[in-house]
Amino acid sequence: MTTRELFERYHACWEARDPDRIAELHTPDSVFHVHSGQAPAHGPAAIREAAAGTFALVPDLAFTLVSLRTGDDFWVVQWKLTGTSASGPPFEIDLADFVLVENGAVKEKHSYIDGAAMQAALTPAASSS
Repeated sequence: MTTRELFERYHACWEARDPDRIAELHTPDSVFHVHSGQAPAHGPAAIREAAAGTFALVPDLAFTLVSLRTGDDFWVVQWKLTGTSASGPPFEIDLADFVLVENGAVKEKHSYIDGAAMQAALTPAASSS
């Protein structure tokens, strides 16, 4: 399988909101790190839990592809994320993923997100009394 084919399969799992299939596409020692203050997830079980948590937080999460570059053992992708968090209004946030591939599976996934926009989206609106 080419890196581009792995990207397509992996992205399809995210669009399907399927944490089991996402985790299956990672190596046993894989790292999944959303660089916005959380600790990285290590290994498929923790990665599955992290993905499931994302879908619980934003059930209608959607991805719009902005740009994609692939190589023999990596991909770099820029996304526009949209959705409605369980605790706030609809949002649109920029995200960049840097992914390393090993033996046809995801070895490392580093996601760089617009942290200020994400924090604003996830913070419940203050009620005015």
